[in-house]
Amino acid sequence: MDKVLVRNGDVDGALRNMRRKNAREGLLKKVREKNEGYKKPGVRRREKKAEGIKNTRKRERNRY
Repeated sequence: MDKVLVRNGDVDGALRNMRRKNAREGLLKKVREKNEGYKKPGVRRREKKAEGIKNTRKRERNRY
């Protein structure tokens, strides 16, 4: 778990920073994957490929 400093009593800003850090590290995604249990290698490969395609399309959409 990451630590975030609260400066000048700004709890909202610290909370926002903590959420941003967790999102960047993919902490919530890792927890969800652990809860799903075992996946066969082929299923993991297909999901990873689909996620890559989705991210590529998102990047292309945001490029212009």
